[in-house]
Amino acid sequence: MATFKEFRNNVKPNWCPGCGDFSIQAAIQRAAANVGLEPEELAVISGIGCSGRISGYINAYGFHGIHGRALPIAQGVKLANRELTVIASGGDGDGFAIGMGHTVHAIRRNLNVTYIVMDNQIYGLTKGQTSPRSAEGFKTKSTPEGSIETTLSPLEIAMSAGATFVAQSFSSDLKQLTSLIEQGIKHEGFSLINVFSPCVTFNKINTYDWFKENIVNLEQFPEYDPANRVAAMNKIMETNGMLTGLIYQNTTRKSYEDMITGFKQEALAKQDMMISQDDFQKLVAEFK
Repeated sequence: MATFKEFRNNVKPNWCPGCGDFSIQAAIQRAAANVGLEPEELAVISGIGCSGRISGYINAYGFHGIHGRALPIAQGVKLANRELTVIASGGDGDGFAIGMGHTVHAIRRNLNVTYIVMDNQIYGLTKGQTSPRSAEGFKTKSTPEGSIETTLSPLEIAMSAGATFVAQSFSSDLKQLTSLIEQGIKHEGFSLINVFSPCVTFNKINTYDWFKENIVNLEQFPEYDPANRVAAMNKIMETNGMLTGLIYQNTTRKSYEDMITGFKQEALAKQDMMISQDDFQKLVAEFK
């Protein structure tokens, strides 16, 4: 069985020192080892942004896609090879701006993919502009007078779109984050894990200390039931989305793959894709 170290490669991350993404990378590697995966059984698909580099920093199959398109690629990979554990990753700009349409539809489809969003509430790679997760009044290079837009709530959107697994964590809480990724991987369906990942270079508001002061850990509520959808939505709104832990999980709904009639378990590469000449001619005749 592979260890945490076997999910490392020789590519050194070039994130800024102190970036929360380092911890998220470590959590993915630890979770993969803890659930018993081998490097060749994991595919990490990423988009564009600082977080998008993560697919090249983990010893597994990796694909660095274009901006906002990590999820379409991840879904294609999963449908082509159900035997792979597929993790998609990206930042809040990648997943909740240009890629938001893909995020919503991936949630409602419920493919067996784990989506980890590195939420730093700013565009870091392009040197500090307002993102959909930036607070009202947030001053950046693109909003020097302060943002006048409402902050997007990904947790509320996920719940409204019919998510079957919604969780949130903080990059400093490596133990909790690793556990949530493990649970997301094991979940039969789409798993959304939003992670507060401070940008130490361009976001001087939402710092590590700020998150520590404002986060509400669901462990404070022993009576909380993540199977209760209404309670989950209420808790999200009560805390203004600043809660961490397993927020909601529905284990009764089947994954997209399991609902496709005749969909084979084997990877496409292992299937006999040849058809007879008669069948081929029948297909051609349908288009005449």
